[in-house]
Amino acid sequence: MSDASNMRPSRVFVTGGAGYIGSHVVLALGEAGHEVMVYDNLSTGHRSAVLHGELVVGDLADKALLLTTLQRFRPDAVIHFAASIEVGESVRNPLKYYRNNSANALNLLEAARTTGIGGFIFSSTAAVYGNPAEVPVTEAAPLAPINPYGASKLVTERMLQDLAAAAPEFRYVSLRYFNVAGADPGGRLGQNYANPTHLITRALKTALGIYPQLQVFGTDYPTPDGTCIRDYIHVSDLARAHLDALGYLLDGGLSTVCNCGYGRGFSVREVVAMAKAVTGIDFVIEEVGRRAGDPAELVAASRKVRQILGWQPRHDDVEFILRTAWEWELRLKGVRR
Repeated sequence: MSDASNMRPSRVFVTGGAGYIGSHVVLALGEAGHEVMVYDNLSTGHRSAVLHGELVVGDLADKALLLTTLQRFRPDAVIHFAASIEVGESVRNPLKYYRNNSANALNLLEAARTTGIGGFIFSSTAAVYGNPAEVPVTEAAPLAPINPYGASKLVTERMLQDLAAAAPEFRYVSLRYFNVAGADPGGRLGQNYANPTHLITRALKTALGIYPQLQVFGTDYPTPDGTCIRDYIHVSDLARAHLDALGYLLDGGLSTVCNCGYGRGFSVREVVAMAKAVTGIDFVIEEVGRRAGDPAELVAASRKVRQILGWQPRHDDVEFILRTAWEWELRLKGVRR
């Protein structure tokens, strides 16, 4: 178990660090005294979200630029976020996901090996579990993704596993995220996608009138109220898990895989009700059919991330998650309260 607060300063290369989760991790790294380089093609990220370190605008498909950038920076570790993340889109356009999430991860791993980088933290997903037979889901659960998004992430997990077995000096932590939401409590960062698909963000934008109604995909799932159940984790708590993983690797920790969630789930209906309570707006709901690739219930068993990495969540409160996200949405729209 490591103590991120006492970690020695290091050099960290962050792919996708201008995006939602990546930018929160870059913020946490910078505040902890680490030297950061962000590598992002800005396809969904924003320059303004990089609050610490240097930003190199580049694509992981550009092998030459990637290698020269790593050789110039010489990081102690890589944190890899850059990926396509929309489940529905992955079903419609699977090859995009295997290219962006699997082939580009291979490019990054090859460049990391060429430059002798031994520490790697991977932004994985609970989608690798598919429709789990038992909930909460442990890291030992069968890996059976039901959409190309999860499958493309699982390919990278397998590459990491095989590389670590072949090269003992290479060690990794794969963090399987459950549903990430919320915004920096200080109001500096939040989710800022052009067309967000996340339930909480869509609900809050509907409350602001940006969308005419919120679609609820599927009301006939085998859950108490018929809607999907998810484990929502605050983005700042997730950022802390990455710093804990970094400290763990720098302390010589062995390769491992950890779920990142709070261990309790909320249905779509419960989240919508809380969004209406937080905003004070009774926005319109439209119930539609199931969305392809959505499992009924995903809740994390999170004992391992706490025991091995020493992670301690600070914001395990769905109302707090929604309130920070709401404050961010108000800032984006320029609403003064």
